[in-house]
Amino acid sequence: MAPKLLSLSSLSSLHPPSIPHQLTGPTRTALRFCLSKPGIVICSSVGSRSDEHTLTFDDNLSVSAPEPEGNGAAAPTRGEVFLEHQKSLAASAMVLAAGKKKKNKKGKVSGSTKVSTAVPSCYGCGAPLQTLETDAPGYVDPDTYELKKKHRQLRTVLCGRCRLLSHGQMITAVGGNGGYSGGKQFVSAEELREKLSHLRHEKALIVKLVDILDFNGSFLARVRDLAGANPIILVVTKVDLLPKGTDLNCVGDWVVEATMKKKLNVLSVHLTSSKSLVGIAGVISEIQREKKGRDVYILGSANVGKSAFINALLKMMSYKDPVAAAARKYKPVQSAVPGTTLGPIQIDAFLGGGKLYDTPGVHLHHRQAAVVHSDDLPTLAPQSRLRGRSFPNSQVALDEWTPETTGSDGLNGISIFWGGLVRIDALKVLPETCLTFYGPKALQIHLVPTDKADEFYLRELGNRLTPPTGKERANSWTGLETKRQLQIKFEDAQRPACDVAISGLGWIAVEPIGRYRATRDARLEDTEKELLLDVLVPRPVEIFVRPPMPVGKGGEEWYQYRELTEKEMEVRPEWHF
Repeated sequence: MAPKLLSLSSLSSLHPPSIPHQLTGPTRTALRFCLSKPGIVICSSVGSRSDEHTLTFDDNLSVSAPEPEGNGAAAPTRGEVFLEHQKSLAASAMVLAAGKKKKNKKGKVSGSTKVSTAVPSCYGCGAPLQTLETDAPGYVDPDTYELKKKHRQLRTVLCGRCRLLSHGQMITAVGGNGGYSGGKQFVSAEELREKLSHLRHEKALIVKLVDILDFNGSFLARVRDLAGANPIILVVTKVDLLPKGTDLNCVGDWVVEATMKKKLNVLSVHLTSSKSLVGIAGVISEIQREKKGRDVYILGSANVGKSAFINALLKMMSYKDPVAAAARKYKPVQSAVPGTTLGPIQIDAFLGGGKLYDTPGVHLHHRQAAVVHSDDLPTLAPQSRLRGRSFPNSQVALDEWTPETTGSDGLNGISIFWGGLVRIDALKVLPETCLTFYGPKALQIHLVPTDKADEFYLRELGNRLTPPTGKERANSWTGLETKRQLQIKFEDAQRPACDVAISGLGWIAVEPIGRYRATRDARLEDTEKELLLDVLVPRPVEIFVRPPMPVGKGGEEWYQYRELTEKEMEVRPEWHF
């Protein structure tokens, strides 16, 4: 039988039980009677005071203050109140934790220079669009800007600078340490590096590009400072410009050996050509396999060919991917000017998610492009397949040369000028020693006696020795201030001893005995196997001495594959072309 509830007004007809004196005072009293067999009386005191009265008549009678949720039978028990309180605390803790996590994440992103889609940028160079400075990157005619903005088409706008670059004009915009002289400088090389600083904090796939014609100068040995712990795919560009007859199997092994010596852990190595599309399909397969929903960033030094590589990538992907085909309509601008790309360019290139980013080139102060005038930059960029020029060469006219100075001592006492940018003095070489130059055809090579080299350089700089081009630039030229003496030791005279690489220009293969100058009775048992050269370049251009790159038809004849241990084979990346 359910207990019957009686209100306080109905108690007049009943005989109330004896109630303690404390409950008969001015305090308002609510009594709840539960009549059953045996009868139980429960009294609850509802006072205006904050203190709670609990009185017990016997084991079955208690008086307590009700909770604010309700009175009488609707009041929850203390256990229920305790449980509700604990649930509230747990819910509050979860809300605070979620808010703190969201705040930290927001602060972390805002503290970096992550690509922002809120600011409209030129799709050709990544510079923010603006309508004030007509000669600055990102400039758009105000009427065009407003029209595109009205129709929400700002992502389809190409700035005025990119239009000029696409027509072959050389317009630099990068200054500072690693920037370029000539023309206006709107952004520093340090600012462009800062735009890449967020990469080390993100989960991304890095595609690192290296120019095979300037392997050491464009390698970015400290790329981990930018990429962090993100996985790296190494892509070697411009292999189509290597000398005719080059065996890419030998070159691929040479690249992997050089990469392992630099202690850069990479997933794989790909030899590619953005012009002939050699090796591009292999890079696409590797990206699709390793992307795993992450964004893909194309990273490399300035003028290494990032924009051309992205265009080749989109071209190959467009055959099967409609998203990549649509992205080709607004692809980055490519030109011979280092620093064409001035900001990250977001490209929707993948059907399965994730973005592709073209990034500003990392500008290195130790390359030749950083010391020559912007108008002379095209002379540093080879446009066709390289062809080695070997010296001494009987078919080449010699400067400042008289019949009295000819002899059978080879290059000893000879200075070789490579344009106005490099000078090599042969201090001690073999009579059969040969130096082969691999670099831009526009740079002429001149041979003069070392005792007349200084006079010849001062007289012909800006005229026959270019760059710098013209007497005006020659007068402001600082000269060949850096001098490095190379002591080259060799064991096998029938193969090149080393390459002397000039950052941003090319390399010189040093052969103790040239293939076309070797005599039948050439013996080196009694000869000290050492060559001595002085190399002079502008400051701060770097000089690298490296193992010889196997190029040309003779490369595969003398190149030797190194025997690998099992441990080396496990960590050694594979190369593809």
